[in-house]
Amino acid sequence: MLTNKHHVLLVTALAMAVLQACGIPDMTKKTADTQLPEQFKPGVNEQTSSASVKWQDFFDDPNLRSLIDTAVANNKEINIMLQRISIAENEIQARKGEYLPFVKLGAAAGGEKTAQYTRNGAVEDNLNIAKGQPFPAFLGDYQFGLFSTWEIDIWKKLRNATQVAVYEYMASGEGRNFLLTNLVAEVAHAYYELLALDNQLENLRQNIALQQNGLQVVRQLQTFARTTALAVKRYEAEVAKNQARQYEIEQQITVVENRINTLLGRTPQPIARASTGFMDIKPKVLSAGLPSGLLQNRPDIRKAELELKAADLNIDVARANFYPSFGIKAGVGFQAFALKYLINTPESLAAMVAGELAAPLVNKNAITAEYKNANAKQVQAAYEYEQSIINAYAEVANQMSNIDNLDKNYQLKRQQVDALVKSIEVANQLFISARADYLEVLLTQRDALEAKKELIETKQKQISAMVDLYKALGGGWL
Repeated sequence: MLTNKHHVLLVTALAMAVLQACGIPDMTKKTADTQLPEQFKPGVNEQTSSASVKWQDFFDDPNLRSLIDTAVANNKEINIMLQRISIAENEIQARKGEYLPFVKLGAAAGGEKTAQYTRNGAVEDNLNIAKGQPFPAFLGDYQFGLFSTWEIDIWKKLRNATQVAVYEYMASGEGRNFLLTNLVAEVAHAYYELLALDNQLENLRQNIALQQNGLQVVRQLQTFARTTALAVKRYEAEVAKNQARQYEIEQQITVVENRINTLLGRTPQPIARASTGFMDIKPKVLSAGLPSGLLQNRPDIRKAELELKAADLNIDVARANFYPSFGIKAGVGFQAFALKYLINTPESLAAMVAGELAAPLVNKNAITAEYKNANAKQVQAAYEYEQSIINAYAEVANQMSNIDNLDKNYQLKRQQVDALVKSIEVANQLFISARADYLEVLLTQRDALEAKKELIETKQKQISAMVDLYKALGGGWL
């Protein structure tokens, strides 16, 4: 049954809570807009998304799969992120402990001399500390026992803070997934760039061999006075120029190889690859699924959503600082003025229990600022969530359009290369029969070399667009 004293305390607590609630600034949470179009393209209604395909099944090249597997295990950024996840997990444990009772085992020893001309000194002069023993001039104090403190979480401040830590931990896990999907894409991009450079180098070498044969023909024709030294020198210059370009491509290959090794978390070494069938690679046809699927498949969107949930709860945590806090302190143990009496029971047995009620009344600037900051961070998190959704949709739409246009581009460039390759043979025959100038032959060879270079680059762009669409859909972290 509640006594009058308990009623007074309860009424006082409620009154303080009401007063504190009246002093809380009025803030408004922002609700994120997650509306997306029903389809990526009019008339295209794909229910499933290629994002659900694991990267081990998405990439067919065994060399690339091996590189990605090594990168996932050894990449330094991934390992750094794993430690951040571990820290976030430990934060959950720390916040869980805050709303449980704290129990400590302690011991203390000390002494005190009370001045004679004081109240305590006068009392000690007229009392015996034990039978026939007056108070000593220096009185000892020895104690040990269990001590407990407990903040009663009636406003759910501590439990909400724990849930915030859970959301932040989950968000850090999604951050790791986002880092992983980017890592997979980066390794794939670098690998296919390496294959393209290998093909560029091979194309250049074939062109050099063709021009060296042409140089021999021109020299023979000069011997028979059918051409001039100018033609010989122009051919020699063209051969030298393309031979110099070989070293530029070889340097680019070295740089890309080292970039891959960095992603794999290892020192520079040769990259195993099969470049011969690069031009025969056909990019996979991906299923984009529904735009709403991005909310589930994209790790960056899931991360932003969890951060928004954490920001929502942080407002409640900050608001609870305005309300009174309730705490209980208790202790049980032994206390005596001399060690020989310390464990005597019941004489040396001591116990304590107390309740605390406290609330801020004056100068609440700090908690008001914290509350306003929590609200501003929630609005910021909502905008970031919306922005991540918009970015994701735009990335998918861009890559779908890019794949279509690159396919048309590649087909036309293929026709261009075929025509120029045939024109080289025609130009050589016309030159030998003195029906064409040597410049026409050189320009035809140069145009064919450039067209083949552009065709290889377009093939690389096609494959890169396929990888980018897979990443944009949220694939690569499973």
